[in-house]
Amino acid sequence: MVRCLSDSPPRCPNSRRCIVTSPRRSKVFHCLGQRNPERIGLLLIVAASLHLGAPVCAATPAETATVKEILDGNELFIDARQARLNQQAVSPQEISTENSRGQLSFASGAAGRLNRYSQLRLGSGCFLLRKGEVLVSGRQSGCTRSSRLSVRGTNYVLRVDDEGGSELTVLEGSVEVEPLTEGGEPSGQPSTTVNGGERLRLSAAGVVLTLLKLSSGDYSAILEGPLFLGFTAPLPAIGSLESYLRSRLPGVSLPSLPGGSPLIPLLNLPRFF
Repeated sequence: MVRCLSDSPPRCPNSRRCIVTSPRRSKVFHCLGQRNPERIGLLLIVAASLHLGAPVCAATPAETATVKEILDGNELFIDARQARLNQQAVSPQEISTENSRGQLSFASGAAGRLNRYSQLRLGSGCFLLRKGEVLVSGRQSGCTRSSRLSVRGTNYVLRVDDEGGSELTVLEGSVEVEPLTEGGEPSGQPSTTVNGGERLRLSAAGVVLTLLKLSSGDYSAILEGPLFLGFTAPLPAIGSLESYLRSRLPGVSLPSLPGGSPLIPLLNLPRFF
């Protein structure tokens, strides 16, 4: 159909402009061919695109996480319901633990290990750690109520206490910490870059309290703690951590898998920043 930009009947007098609402070529010629033959070629292209269908904007994929491992019982939950292996959680669902630990696989390809008594909510672009502790291996950004953590493949530990204070420990790589407002928007304050071997402590309001270097004892406490011991599911960026330890802290080694097998990655791909 051809519809004119006036209250006249659906015809195309030379004095009026018309809107082509049909992809049929005959209507295009009839409407504008009398006065503007030079536009026929362009209108044919437009009509053909209408016939084929205009491209539809794809919605942003929902953030997801899949349960890969549950340790110390079965107290891992998705929206307060007991989770099972290979079950998928979708934003904005919350994943929580009580007296259990668990490993997740994010849609980004990164992995996350939740410690006991932790709460993590999936969001858009990052997860929100409400409380507890999570180890992240790979390219997965995280958030607290006051900060956003931007990464490009690394190994870090994020902890949030009951008062809302947070602690970021970067085992390898680097993380940029961006302050957020109470509404979750960038505050405009300068970001802080935390490199491998450093630990940043923030107040509940996102104020930097301390930025300290990690000792070999700090690494040993983490590697021999609940975020590593007992897990069998691989970590995507464990090879980068192993290389970092060999070059910087040769006296510190990764734990072995249950049964005595060393925790060595199957494939260690380089990262590009």
